[in-house]
Amino acid sequence: MRYVFHLVLGILFGVVLLKSEVLSWFRIQEMFRFQSFHMYGIIGSAVATGALSVLIIKKFGITTLSGQPVDVTTKPVRWKANLFGGILFGMGWALTGACPAPIYALIGSGAYVFVLVLISAYVGTYVYALVKKKLPHG
Repeated sequence: MRYVFHLVLGILFGVVLLKSEVLSWFRIQEMFRFQSFHMYGIIGSAVATGALSVLIIKKFGITTLSGQPVDVTTKPVRWKANLFGGILFGMGWALTGACPAPIYALIGSGAYVFVLVLISAYVGTYVYALVKKKLPHG
């Protein structure tokens, strides 16, 4: 019963993604071809919302649902790692037509080919866990 709130939020998030056409392969291709502002506007508003949320969390000392303080620490910027990771993320996004967040919503909307993408994401996460200690940041 404790996780019902999270399940409902996840379902609502999926509906918002579907209705805003963020899951549309055509919208994603438009973005990568610089043909439309739609996705850039959504991503930009998400970044602004996130920045404002962090500011509010810090200013008012907001806690998690379980009462624990939210730890917002600044990490050092690792340019090479971020660049390489961003390129890999972008390539996966361009090839599949979806970033990780909407994979479940795509499967739920009937795009069952994304089950393969979901399995691939889990395999990639597992492989990363295996090699993490051998990487420069590990």
